[in-house]
Amino acid sequence: MNRHEKLSDWWMQSAYLDSRMPVAMYTSPGVVLPKMHFQDRQGQMRFAAKLIAGVLDFKSMIDSETLPVEYLGGKPLCMDQYYQVLTSCRIPGPKRDVVMNYAIGKTPPSHITVVHNFQFFVLDVYNSDGSPLTVDQIYVQLEKIWNSSLQTNKEPVGILTSNHRNTWGKAYNNLIKDKTNKESVRAIQKSIFTVCLDAPMPRVSDEMYHNKVAAQMLHGGGSRWNSGNRWFDKTLQFIVGEDGSCGLTYEHAPAEGPPIVFLVDHVVDYMKRTEMVRTPMIPLPMPQKLRFNIPPEIKKDIEKAKQNMNIMAHELDVRVLNFTHYGRKFPKSHKMSPDAFIQMALQLAYYRMYQTCCPTYESASLRMFRLGRTEAVRSTTTESLQFTKAMDDPSKHKAALLEKAIKVHREHTHMAIHGQGIERHMLGLKMMAIEDLTSLPEIFMDTSFAVAAHFNLYTSQVGSKTDCVMCFGPMVPDGYGICYNPMDDHINFAVTAFNSCEETNAMKLSQFLEDSLLDMKTLLEQVSKTQ
Repeated sequence: MNRHEKLSDWWMQSAYLDSRMPVAMYTSPGVVLPKMHFQDRQGQMRFAAKLIAGVLDFKSMIDSETLPVEYLGGKPLCMDQYYQVLTSCRIPGPKRDVVMNYAIGKTPPSHITVVHNFQFFVLDVYNSDGSPLTVDQIYVQLEKIWNSSLQTNKEPVGILTSNHRNTWGKAYNNLIKDKTNKESVRAIQKSIFTVCLDAPMPRVSDEMYHNKVAAQMLHGGGSRWNSGNRWFDKTLQFIVGEDGSCGLTYEHAPAEGPPIVFLVDHVVDYMKRTEMVRTPMIPLPMPQKLRFNIPPEIKKDIEKAKQNMNIMAHELDVRVLNFTHYGRKFPKSHKMSPDAFIQMALQLAYYRMYQTCCPTYESASLRMFRLGRTEAVRSTTTESLQFTKAMDDPSKHKAALLEKAIKVHREHTHMAIHGQGIERHMLGLKMMAIEDLTSLPEIFMDTSFAVAAHFNLYTSQVGSKTDCVMCFGPMVPDGYGICYNPMDDHINFAVTAFNSCEETNAMKLSQFLEDSLLDMKTLLEQVSKTQ
């Protein structure tokens, strides 16, 4: 194993598999897709059928290894993560979880799982000759699933996967002692991906709609709604609501956001091109319903998981900001990096709200290296602070300071993606000391190290062709999670915070963010006029 593979393993373990926090909300991101124009089950199933066909179309490129290699700055990127997101699942363990990839083997699985009204089904998506089912065939199969899962009083076994990892680990071992349960769980784990056919959520006003859907993608909205209509350990779960809401959630251990949204772009594009064609109907077998035996002990676990989920759902404040005044074309027209520009707007928004700066994490891709995952860009710099302080001071050369801060951010980003960041080197040092049983270097015991790693702003740019937005929870109890997708003429942001923290307020920060972006535009336009 080369050093980079070792580092990627250490990262996956320390960042994800060792973590005992629930995956829902704490590490699993959600993606909100544009609202669809269907309002009934027929529309929902037509959409889901096309979506499934689109993912299978993407899978054919993975299976035949014809996925075009991506490039960044003229350098090829490692494509390994694409091979980890389908047919994989996280499995709880007593102290550490594992991720299993079932695509590797003589007979890879040929089914997906569909869940409706908390009931799971195995849906075979390939014919005996290996060809994928057509959209029309998938639609017919989804109809059958829908009609045989109309009862709404079933035990939501899936909600167990939203629990604290140790609690779920214990419940998992109890659950699979029963042979039927074990077979059902294995069928979910081995499936190519999961599709959640969600019940409609309570109606909200148009301006609240995106916030509500973002929450639905992250946690399902609570046990009364769709939180039991999930298997949170599954790497990829597409969510299609009866009310036109759609998106996905993914378990973060095997992959980052960019490969996920690249897949989404492919699927959305496929759905635009595909019409439902009536295919000559060969009778297809009834999709198999997965049975679960629920003894009293498991029933207790389910009740506890429901309570915990409802507390968590109540706890997370999600705000989606559709910034419509301009997009990435504007900073580009001033020869500025859109990403660095947005990061400086975040610094300014935070400074205006708190009159201070904070440790800020922006994830950067290490895919220029084989099996590379991420490195952190620390967006708070001496230069960014000088800019944010000057911005509301009438006498300063603000534009020059902004330019300087952006230049430094670009340099840091360049270093990070070329393996010259510091976070993963520190992780490697720490893990080596632990594995070699030598004493931990003193820096790891230093208070300043802990303070520097307490990221109040945890941010990521996940850009896509589709007008979607990814969202994730904060990294620390008193922090924010901020994800953004800069389009040509607008920017989609998702800002999260915890309601239990008095100091944080997602709504307020998004307001400051909007104002900062507008003020920075005004600043650059004034400078252009005087030049």
